[in-house]
Order: sequence, then C-alpha cells, then structure tokens
Amino acid sequence: MNRIKLVSASAALLVTHTAYAQSSVTLYGVIDFGLNFTNNAQTIVSGVRTGRQQYWMSSSIMQGNRWGLRGSEDLGGGYKAIFVLENGFDVGTGNFQQGGDLFGRQAYVGLSSPYGTLTVGRQYDSLVDFIGPLTGAVGNGTYSVQNNDINNFGNTYRVNNAVKFTTNNYRGFVASGLYSFGGVAGSFGRNSIFSFGASYATGGLTVAAAFLNVRDPNRSFWGNNANSSATASNLGAISGVQANPVYGAFASASTYQVAGGAIQYAGSGFFVGANYSHISFRNLNDPASGTLSLTNPRGYTGTASFNNYSPYVSYALTPFLWLNGSYDYLVGGAVDGKASASYHTFCATLDYLLSKRTDVYFMADYQIAHGTDSTGQPAVASFLTVTPSNTSRQAVFRIGMRHRF
Repeated sequence: MNRIKLVSASAALLVTHTAYAQSSVTLYGVIDFGLNFTNNAQTIVSGVRTGRQQYWMSSSIMQGNRWGLRGSEDLGGGYKAIFVLENGFDVGTGNFQQGGDLFGRQAYVGLSSPYGTLTVGRQYDSLVDFIGPLTGAVGNGTYSVQNNDINNFGNTYRVNNAVKFTTNNYRGFVASGLYSFGGVAGSFGRNSIFSFGASYATGGLTVAAAFLNVRDPNRSFWGNNANSSATASNLGAISGVQANPVYGAFASASTYQVAGGAIQYAGSGFFVGANYSHISFRNLNDPASGTLSLTNPRGYTGTASFNNYSPYVSYALTPFLWLNGSYDYLVGGAVDGKASASYHTFCATLDYLLSKRTDVYFMADYQIAHGTDSTGQPAVASFLTVTPSNTSRQAVFRIGMRHRF
C-alpha cells in the first residue's frame, strides 16, 4: 500500500511540475545577399591612391544576416527564464561577422517577470533598442545608416558583459537601462558603458529618446570582438585605402557619447519619421586607447562633436511593392584647429514582397561631402560597408534578395 501511495504521489508531482514548467526553443534567422556597384572606390595604382568603378557582392545590407536560438521556460507566477544566442554570418564566404565572434550579434540569459525583464550578456544598447526601429534604415538598409554608423543607430557595435533591465509595456510606454562592467582591476569605471532610453506609442504615433556613454571606446565598444586589436585603432585605416574617414581618426577618445531622439507616424500603407543625434568623441589622445601613434596619428586633442538629422518615408505603391526614401545630414568634427565636415546622403529603395518571408529589392544611394574629414584631408563620400570614394561624391546601387525564417 505504501508503495502504491509513493508512486501515485510521484506521478502527481511530475504532472504538477510539467503543468507549469513549459519550455520552448525557436530557431530563426535572416539571409540577405546581393550585387553592388559604385562609380568611385579608392584603390592603389602604382603606389598612388585613385578612384575606380567597383562591382562586388555582399551580405547584410537590407537587414543583418543571422541565425539564432531563442528560448524560454515558464517558472510559474508570471516568471520565465529566457535566453538568446544569435550568430551573424556572411553568405558569400561563410565567415562570421561582428569581428569573428561566434554569437557576435547577441548572447544573453535572463529572467522575465511581471515587472520587467532582466538580462545579462552581450546585448544591444538603448539607442539600438529605441531609436534603431525609427530610422530610414528599416526600409533602405545599411547604406542609409548615418555615415559609417557614427551614432550606432544601425547596430554596428554591441555591448559585452552587460546587465540590462527593460520594463514591461505600460499603456504604450517602455523604458530600459544597461550597464557594462569594464572588468579592470582597481578601476570600476575603466572600459565601462552605460545606456538608457524610453519610447511611447499611441495609435500610429511613436516617440523615443536614448543615451549612450562609453569609456575607453576603442577597446570596450569598437574593439570588443575576437579579431579586435588591443593597441591599434579599431575604426580602420585612415590612410591609403581608407575604411572610415568620417570619424576614423578619433579612435583615441577617452569617452564616446551619443544622445538621440526620434518620432514616427504610421498610417494605412505608409509611415514617415525623423531622428536626431548629437555625437561626441571626448578627450582625444587618451593613452588608454592603445598605442597613440596608431590610435591618434594626427595628434588631435580636445573633443570632436557632430550633429545628425535624418527624415525618412515609406509608401506602399501596392500591398506587395514599397517605395522607401531617406535623407541624412551630418555636420561637425572640428577639433584642435581642424575645420568641420558635412555630408548629405540620399537613399531610395524599391522593395517587392514575393511572400511574407521573401522579398527582392533595388537600392540607389548618393552622397556629397564637404569640408575637412577626421583624417585632416578634404572630405570624401563614405557609406557603411562600402570602400570610400576618392572624391567628394559617390553613387552606390544594389540589387538583392532577403529571406526570413
């Protein structure tokens, strides 16, 4: 009799445990690939930099390539254990993106509760969470991202070792805060990052604001991937064939800071919006950035600041065909006797939906640069992921295909 009671009690306990400990794991991803053309890309001919036409194929332009695992386990009482592991990859080569990290896009574990969600790991900052969805990049992709993603609205950089808390949605209001521990012995603030933001949505209107502050950004933010350098600039070459002439010579900043705001209205078959950001590279020539001859070859001191303004619009010509357009104006970068620069970027995209998961698109982008860029030379046009122009103007065209699963 006692044995029967024990078996019955064990079965009841198992059934009770199973009833609330529901769990799920979802595999998801995006594959985006296409052919590009630019009328002027820097190249070296007989030891001299010049500009040539260029054709090439690339991934992650309309949307970042990824495959990921998202899971949750119901703990009862409104609590859930959650996790996300998300890899970025290049379709053309099969290589990892995000500087060679296996789960370079996201990797975190956390707890969801009736009060909000607490997560720890490699995560997005608040600019990405709140301002990123309210930009022209949603319909126009990477080439519309503000000049080499100077404000990180395009999610080029992630935050390691971060603790983030995000509130639940209270009648359209959501807020979040993040802190990243630098992990340097004897210095709590070294390599640290903090970010916070909020958004409010009612009807078709959404407004958002966010802030990001990064200490020692060349190591903690721009250089936090597997292939990053501990001594050289992680913003890329600023001489020869350049990588990022817009702000690449400011890698020696002791602090990188961005404040941004955005507004968007969505109606039937269209949405329109605008965003603004103030970006500053503070206290240049910081020895903690690495070897100064590499992180600050121009010897800048002081602070370089930029302002960015960007309106955008998307309109459904038919339920399956969307026309997207954006304009971006970036100005600033004057520092230590160097004049400022300005950049005008025009983007248009025609996007045709073959199904709910698959679309084909055509992009046309054009940029005009003026003034003196971070390298101390006449400013040249420079799109994110595209070899900079050798002149002040550059046109980029792309035809691509995207599939989501």
